[in-house]
Parts: sequence; C-alpha cells; structure tokens
Amino acid sequence: MNLAYRTTLTLIALGLFSGCDGDPAPKVASAPAEMTPLQRAEAGQALWKEKCRTVAGEKIYKMVSDVEGLVLLKVRPKAWEPEWADPMWPGAAFAREGTAENYINTFLGYEEAFASGGVPRPITKEYRGYINTSYKPGPKQYPGYRYVDVIDSEDKQRYRYILVHKPRPTSKIGWTDTLLEKSPAPDPAPRYGVTFEDHVIPEERALGVASSTVKVIDLETNEVLGEMLRYAWSTPASSANPSPWLTAYRCPDHAVGTGAATRKFVDQILIPRKEQ
Repeated sequence: MNLAYRTTLTLIALGLFSGCDGDPAPKVASAPAEMTPLQRAEAGQALWKEKCRTVAGEKIYKMVSDVEGLVLLKVRPKAWEPEWADPMWPGAAFAREGTAENYINTFLGYEEAFASGGVPRPITKEYRGYINTSYKPGPKQYPGYRYVDVIDSEDKQRYRYILVHKPRPTSKIGWTDTLLEKSPAPDPAPRYGVTFEDHVIPEERALGVASSTVKVIDLETNEVLGEMLRYAWSTPASSANPSPWLTAYRCPDHAVGTGAATRKFVDQILIPRKEQ
C-alpha cells in the first residue's frame, strides 16, 4: 500500500476531512444562578490558573529534521465579532491565530526577530519572533516549510500551497508581491500532519474557560509526535470589551506573534529544511 493511499485512509479514520468538531447539538454556557459576575470571574480565573499549572503546555515526544512540507488536516475557519463574543465558540482558545489562508501562510513564512528600539532581539525557544511572508532575498535563518498540503473540505481533494514572489508590474521602485499559490497536490502526500481539536465543555465555558489541543502526527504510523494543550480565560462580552476572546489570558502563549502559535509549536517538532 503506497503512502498516499495509506494517508487517505488515515485521514478518514481520524475523521479529519470535516472542518467542524462534530458536536451533535449546540450547548449553552450558563454559570450557576447563585453566582454574581464577580464570583464567576474569580471562579473562572481560578480554574484557568489550575489548568495552566496542571495540564496545559507543550509536549514533544519526537523531533524530525529536514522537513520540506506537511499536511494541514484542518484549517482554522474565518471568524469575526460574533465568534469573538460567543462563550461557546469552538475556536476561542486560539482566537488571535490566523484563519483560512492566513493560517496556511503562517506555516510558509519565515521567522524574523522582533526589533525593540531598532535592535533585533535574538530568537530563542522562550522568546520567538514574528512570521513574515514578504519577499526577502537570500537564505533565511529560520525558514518556513516549502509547501503545505490541505484537504479541501468540499471536494475532499488534496491541494498544495506555496508562496511565490512576483514583481509588481505597476511599481517603479521594484516592489515584489507575495502570493499564495494553490494547485493539485502530487503524490506521495507528506508523511507528517498537523491537526487541532477545540474543546467545548459547558461547565468550563460557563466560567469563561476555553481549551484546544494541537497535535502533530506521523501519518504513516499514526504516532503522535507532539501535542500542545492551551487554555484561555476571559470575562463575558460587555460594552467595554465586546470581543473578549481576543483579550483573553492564554497558556501557553507567545509575547510576539500570537497569530502563529500553532506554527511555532509545530516547527519545534517538524524542523523545516534550511535554505541553501
């Protein structure tokens, strides 16, 4: 059985063709009636802190070097103000992450150091940089993946995405545009995949606590190479804070580049191939 066929079977077995988490019925978050708003906030913050202390975090079981590309088994769907205020929104724990094509771009872009006062701060595991897709000549110290495959949720076909840089025809000073290019993916499929599962637990959501798990999978063996469990906490939407999930407390989190949190976890496990 070739790798492409085995990969397809793996995707079916894991139920990852769909963009939703398959909840059979909508859930409603409601704090106990006897709780005041202050009590609810205190209980939610205490629960979040406990989850951060005991279960949240990154676990890396195995690392793979020289990875050119991977399969995104799910892509974070677009979201806007209604989702950012919805206490039951599945994607709440990663509310500030890129969605749709922006999510794909985070895996293809290169990482640059954050400059403070004009001086770049070195990239470390504890202090990461930000993801950039703009054209920059020469090899990158921290490159992204050369391609990303995605299973289309409608036709169930696998497509390959790459970044291409093209001179802007109307530019008189040599501007270069970066474009996301999509085409049918060739065989074999990449061996490694990335997915996520958003958790909607009514008792926790009632206290303003959301969670989500990211997993890196060897699609040939079904082995989980690493997983990140994130928790977020916020108070309910209000006129002062109409999009509470955007301002939520999160663990684990990054001080810079919160829109690429999944990429910054994955590239610790599937280490992108260096450019020559």
